Amino acid sequence: MQPIQLFDPESCTYTYLLVCPHSGEAVLIDPVDHQLERDLVALSEQNARLVWVIETHAHADHITSAGMLVEHTGAHAAVPAGCGIRSAARQLQEGDVIKFGQESVTALHTPGHTAGSMSYHWRDHVFTGDTLLIDGCGRTDFQSGSADDLYTSITEKLFTLPPDTTVWPGHDYKGRTSSSIGHELTHNSRLARRSRADFIALMNELNLPRPRLIDVAVPANLALGLQHHAGADDSDAPRAAAGYAGDVTPELAYRWWKSGQAALVDIRTDAEREWVGFVPGAVALAWKQWPGMAMNATFDDDVRAVAPGKPLLMLCRSGVRSVAAAKRATELGLTAYNILEGFEGDPNGEAHRGKRGGWKHRGLPWRQN
Repeated sequence: MQPIQLFDPESCTYTYLLVCPHSGEAVLIDPVDHQLERDLVALSEQNARLVWVIETHAHADHITSAGMLVEHTGAHAAVPAGCGIRSAARQLQEGDVIKFGQESVTALHTPGHTAGSMSYHWRDHVFTGDTLLIDGCGRTDFQSGSADDLYTSITEKLFTLPPDTTVWPGHDYKGRTSSSIGHELTHNSRLARRSRADFIALMNELNLPRPRLIDVAVPANLALGLQHHAGADDSDAPRAAAGYAGDVTPELAYRWWKSGQAALVDIRTDAEREWVGFVPGAVALAWKQWPGMAMNATFDDDVRAVAPGKPLLMLCRSGVRSVAAAKRATELGLTAYNILEGFEGDPNGEAHRGKRGGWKHRGLPWRQN
């Protein structure tokens, strides 16, 4: 039984889809933000239901789509406990098991590339992230990396797996797809027949360039790829964002809407509005949704017609789809903002799944009891 390997040419990142053949439940390892639709199509083609999105570490070279996958599919996120990704549903420790149908993945703590890095063992396969690569290994010069720890993780943990265990790396830059523990043990140019001291000296002399996206990717990935939540503070001013006008708090959005400065667009589904609550005065215009990520065929025309000449305030349930909708509206030449938190994001617990809510704690009228 083989994993489905998916490749992102921009970051040379491998994403892995594992599907239980009996239940159709699935896990996805190390997804990439701009490959969201590709991954959802892959799930659909496999008639699979995503139950877990798993990260090997907080990546520095691409942004994860874990948060968006959670939003679209109802899956849960699982991350290494040592990576500081606090918004994930499950913080994994050494030996923890993630079950999907009749299958299971075991977490192996393999620090070195980062302090929290993990690999995942499934059947006779191991997904090594940036810990062990084909004829290489992850760098150790940032994010609490340690060449000493990496040597231990690879030689004392990964290399003790059966030699015929297939190695599925997090990246490859030469078109290679997989290897084996036995092959890497004897042929890996950074590790084979090297002492710990020689390996540490080699890693310390690499002098690699700083990852181009590190200052953007790491903060975003600490929030499961939901950039607009990373580093949020209590300021009521619009917050800068890439690809759209910016993020605004519910209070500021309400003031703009109340004064007629902007139009409010509710991109949730009809079912969500019935379930969570309606937003008085909002234009209902559903954005992409699972299954199939089928976009409202008239979205482009409908969003242009909402309020010509006014900025648009995009609202969804948790503040994920509203980012995508704001970006699309911006591509159409409109000025569009994302409302932070979403219509369910009530920190005092009054609004949550299955209970009509909104932002009741803020005293805003965008709710229905």
